[in-house]
Amino acid sequence: MIAIIADDHPLFRVALAQASQQILGTDAVLLQANSMAQLWALLLQHPDTELIFLDLKLPDAEGFAGLTSLRTEYPDIAILMVSAIEDPAVIKQALQLGASAYIPKSAPLDLLSEAVAQVVAGQTWVPAELVNEVEKARDLIDQDFARRLEQLTPQQFRVLKMIADGLLNKQIAFEMEVQETTIKQHVSAILRKLNVNNRTLAGILFEKLKLPDEF
Repeated sequence: MIAIIADDHPLFRVALAQASQQILGTDAVLLQANSMAQLWALLLQHPDTELIFLDLKLPDAEGFAGLTSLRTEYPDIAILMVSAIEDPAVIKQALQLGASAYIPKSAPLDLLSEAVAQVVAGQTWVPAELVNEVEKARDLIDQDFARRLEQLTPQQFRVLKMIADGLLNKQIAFEMEVQETTIKQHVSAILRKLNVNNRTLAGILFEKLKLPDEF
């Protein structure tokens, strides 16, 4: 098994790697990334990765956008969110957007072991004491929007992100090394799937994937 730990705190990465090695066994390969950019690079090198431990507040992850882009691009990889944030609404949103587990950074080794075992078995996991609060928590993102996001292809999701960043079709085409007509087709499909009339509204919706300032 190959697993990747994506966190920008080196000491925490090392500690999580050591703990995960005990849980997954000596045959497991534990790789480390300090950013989303490095994580993407590792995934290109290791497409058979099975687990990702993803820090919710990784600087270039843009909140839930990092999780959503990973789920879009690599739907078969289980993603375990790891965060110091223990707000039930944040946990609920991570699970609704496709995380297989949400592990507080304060969790002891036995809970980490339980979480990994559940995920490897194809189940989801959150700390038992938070289950009821998570179920009752408010939605940070409209669920209709979340369902519409799932309809986007990986290429369309990348285009949507660049629209939100303010890039024009010509600039997006340059970044993706395709013809501008291809980008126009992607934009039309994105607007249709998200049920919005223009790219500005699509970009505003994408911004909702970022963590609110309160967190």
